[in-house]
Amino acid sequence: MKIIILGAGQVGSSTARSMVQEGNDVTVVDTDPQLLNRLQDSLDLRTIIGHASNPEVLIAAGAEDADMLIAVTANDEVNMIACQIAGCLFKTPKKLARIRSSAYVEQANLFQPDVIPIDVIISPEQLVTDYLEHLIQQPEVTEVHEFFKGKAQLVAVNIDSHSPMAGKPIQHLLALLPKISMRVAAIFRNNKVVTAQGKVELAANDEIFFLAETRHIAKLVEVFRPAYKPYERVIIAGGGNIGKQLARRIENRYQVKVIEHDERQARSLAEDLHHSIVLNGDVADSSLLLEENIAKTDVFCAVTNDDEANILSAMLAKRLGARKTFSIIGKASHVGLVTESPIDIAVSPAQVTIGTLLTQIRRGDVVTVHSLKNGAAEAIEVIAHGDIKTSQVVGRHIEQLKLPETASVAALLRGEEILFPEKSLVIEPDDHLILFISEQKDVSIVEKLFQVAFNYL
Repeated sequence: MKIIILGAGQVGSSTARSMVQEGNDVTVVDTDPQLLNRLQDSLDLRTIIGHASNPEVLIAAGAEDADMLIAVTANDEVNMIACQIAGCLFKTPKKLARIRSSAYVEQANLFQPDVIPIDVIISPEQLVTDYLEHLIQQPEVTEVHEFFKGKAQLVAVNIDSHSPMAGKPIQHLLALLPKISMRVAAIFRNNKVVTAQGKVELAANDEIFFLAETRHIAKLVEVFRPAYKPYERVIIAGGGNIGKQLARRIENRYQVKVIEHDERQARSLAEDLHHSIVLNGDVADSSLLLEENIAKTDVFCAVTNDDEANILSAMLAKRLGARKTFSIIGKASHVGLVTESPIDIAVSPAQVTIGTLLTQIRRGDVVTVHSLKNGAAEAIEVIAHGDIKTSQVVGRHIEQLKLPETASVAALLRGEEILFPEKSLVIEPDDHLILFISEQKDVSIVEKLFQVAFNYL
């Protein structure tokens, strides 16, 4: 597939890396030659220096015969105009654009084929807000990803040394929770994948990814984290787009405080939010945090536009007694630094966003893609089509699928029923399958497996 990526920032670079690894013909456009040089030094792709919405630049990038254009520059207007030009002049089949401003996103009639022809709108703020809300709803997890329209979740949990599962094989879960169906997708021990088989013993500090119906997640997490307790008090550090959206969504279910340093923005927030306390102050002011009972706070969520402020305030909050600290980290280089810090969860907008982009690029009928462990692994929901003659999966037992060793079927949705299937289960047309792939290099093999032959009608 021939893909043009406009913007070589965090999202653009992450997308380019994934696309190149999967064998696509990628060209990246940006005005910053240093960013482009870094990409070209590490990846097999083309780069063009120039303005993303300039028709001549787009022609130089190969827009005349491109299959897809992904506009992810830092400027909403540039992204929109680039898609409009690509659609009008070059008839580009598929156009994706990152739109940050909610003022644009909320205008559904604006993005039509005869107005601004954008096929998929990507709103990082919306996606990050969704992700943070899920983290707050599922205490103690380190990652959470939805499948089957929210009916099932794949979550990651670090196994506590006091867990009844520490030192026990996976199959021991059946004895602890005999009425709950689930599937262990993967185990990471010292950042290396351990094969998730029933006889494998779990160890304290292992990070386990498991899939279950959303309504059962809390009971399962409690097994791995005996100190499990629902969150009640949340402090949101930063009252920008993400902070405001997050507070608005959770203020009816949690005790919410928002700290915003800009007085005018703080006043606006206070008027918009009905059940949250809005404080005008510095998110890294220890005296302010102490006054607001940071030691009794369940979640301190740093969501300002400044990485350093997010990191420092989250570390400070943790030192002052906050139960859990979440921090948005924009720069990829900073994410690595935070891994060994007291901060519990570092949320990378680029990694959260990449799943939406990959969903549009995958071959086959892919519903959802989630990037896991900062891109180290992937989970996808795909629909099986065709019949035993035209499909490599339909009409076959799960054990007959020619999956790479790094891939496994975690669950299946048939109609309204969620199944955690045995290997002997036969796949039927329109089944939704969740596959966990621990090595991204094998994603293309899985994709081809689910493609239907040309004679399928």
